[in-house]
Amino acid sequence: MTSCEFISNSFEYRKTTEEFTEALIKEDYDKCVDLFALEHEMAQNINVDTLKAGLPKIRESITNNFGEHLEYTLMSIEKKFSTIEGESTPSNTTDIFVQIENKEEFGVLKLLFDDSSQKIMNLNILNGKEKIPNMLPFWLFGIVAICIPVFNIYVIRLIRKSKLKGKWLKYLAVLFFNVPAITYSAFSGIGIKFLSFQIMLGISFSYMGYMNSIWAFGIPLGAIYWIWKLKIVDKNEMQQIEIEDDEILDSLKNE
Repeated sequence: MTSCEFISNSFEYRKTTEEFTEALIKEDYDKCVDLFALEHEMAQNINVDTLKAGLPKIRESITNNFGEHLEYTLMSIEKKFSTIEGESTPSNTTDIFVQIENKEEFGVLKLLFDDSSQKIMNLNILNGKEKIPNMLPFWLFGIVAICIPVFNIYVIRLIRKSKLKGKWLKYLAVLFFNVPAITYSAFSGIGIKFLSFQIMLGISFSYMGYMNSIWAFGIPLGAIYWIWKLKIVDKNEMQQIEIEDDEILDSLKNE
């Protein structure tokens, strides 16, 4: 779900997350409490003193794992609508995932925000801490992935210049039949998805925190098929031209 308000809120939520975490590290618990959506109906039964008493434990968890000097990266922001009870995001709220990191480790904060007040309703630390991955193989894999859309565009140009009929169907075949997908995640490494079609010229890319940094490209079956067909067509045309030339020469000799 995308809208101007949704996008602008995401930056505001990321800023609030950083503001809250920095206040927490500095033990400014009054400011932390001010950033909670205590006026929301879901927070009516929360005792402020109880909330404030629990903040030092969260601070201890963050500082023990990552230290006091952190960098912040917005990973994703989402609303879920599900027919299964309990899986939807509560009404007028948004889930946000923010990566926190020092020079060696990183972790993920999941926060639930109230859209009306743009304040925090819930906070969780996910997955503990993880080592920051080496990003060099990730970018090298990207060089290979970029070759796929280049190849697909090349084949589309060949189809456009050919004398084949129904070209738009052939364009769709090149765009759609990029399967299976070879993936590379900066966090978990290389993988394969047998039924994943990469329809955006055969490639997809995500760079939203280390856990969501992913390249994927599909094997260009559509492009491979049509470049093979075009070579057959060209070969048949050359053979036809040679046959016609031989017939002309034979006719001239007979005359």
